[in-house]
This record gives sequence, C-alpha cells and structure tokens, in this order.
Amino acid sequence: MSIRVLLADDQALLAGTFRLLIDSAEDMEVVGIAGNGREAVEVARESAPDVVVMDIRMPGVDGITATREICADPTLRATRVLILTTFELDEYVAQALRAGASGFLGKDVGPDELLRSIRAVAAGDALLSPTATRALIARFLARPENHLHPAESLQVLTAREREVVAMVAEGLSNEEIAEKMSVSPLTVRTHVQRAMSKVGVQNRAQLVVIAFQSGLVRPEPPRRRDRHP
Repeated sequence: MSIRVLLADDQALLAGTFRLLIDSAEDMEVVGIAGNGREAVEVARESAPDVVVMDIRMPGVDGITATREICADPTLRATRVLILTTFELDEYVAQALRAGASGFLGKDVGPDELLRSIRAVAAGDALLSPTATRALIARFLARPENHLHPAESLQVLTAREREVVAMVAEGLSNEEIAEKMSVSPLTVRTHVQRAMSKVGVQNRAQLVVIAFQSGLVRPEPPRRRDRHP
C-alpha cells in the first residue's frame, strides 16, 4: 500500500520537484499540493494523507497553524506532519514541536533522504536529525514555556523504557535500537508506544523533548555566533 503524501509549500517549483521525486517512488504517491496553510488543512481533510510535508513560512495561514489544526483533528489521527525548515535559522521550530509535528527536514534535503524521511515519519518514527537535534532542543528548552511536562515525568517509565527513550533522543531508528538491544523492532516500537502513553505525549518528537528536558539526555548549548567588528 502506497504512502499518501500531501505537499504544502508556496514555492511551486520546489513543490513540483518534490512531487516528481515522490511519485517516482514505488511505495509513495502525492495526493495533493497546497500553496498555504489553509489549503493544506482543507486538502488534508479531503484526502487523509499519511504524511504532510509542510513548509513553515507560507502566506496567509502559516505551516505552524496548519500543523496544529491537522494534529488536533480527530479525523486525521493517523496523519503525520513533516516540517520543512532550516535548523539553524528557523525560530518557529519550537512552535511546530508544540503543535505536534513528527519531524523536521532541511529544505536543502537530497532526494534519497527526503524519501527515507517520509517513510520514517509514515511508520510513526520521529525525524530529528542527530546532527541538529541537540542544538534544536537546547534552544527549545531555553524558554520555560516550551517545557511540555514536569522534569520528573520519565520516572513513571521502567528502566528498559528509559533506555529506549534515550536512544530515540539520540536519533536512532527502531531498527538501530533493536540491533543494539538484541530485540525485534516490534519490541522497540512497543516500548516507545508505552513510554508515550505513560508520559502523555502525542508523538516521538515530543518524547524526545521530554528526554532532554528531564536530563535523561543532555543537549549541547547553542553555538555563539562570532561577531565581526
């Protein structure tokens, strides 16, 4: 069964390029293209895509508002949102996390990475690039209003569940975690789902935030930018 993808981007050339790439994959199909957030919500409700590839900066209703509406819609419970962004510059990533986005991807993404990312998000995995996650989460947690739950929330988890959550926060996939733990990917998925349920979060991305917030994993401090005279 094909992964149904909705593209939401006001740059027609980029959306068209992504459409050609996604439609060329045997396991995917583009079911719609939206030029702004309002259209994205409307088309999502009409087509019930598995994944929405969502730009943040769009005219009218932006990608954050659209993500919030899609993730809050009970009829779109199975729909995941993959945000297109620039990790180092996009100040709205934190808001997208709170809105329920399942992952983040740079707009300069290569063809193979885009397809892998869509597959990962469709499978229920969080997509938080290991090269960007720590700096992203550090910025996110720098503001108290971005804390999702009390820091002690992970105390409700078993030792094995905390171990799995820590590896999820490091950016490992279910398959990679399964290999490290010598268990099946299904077992890993079960641990993750139980952890999400116990902590009370919507998706793996938010579970990652709590892993950093609780101190289970330590974020790197944001890099200082050199100032030239």
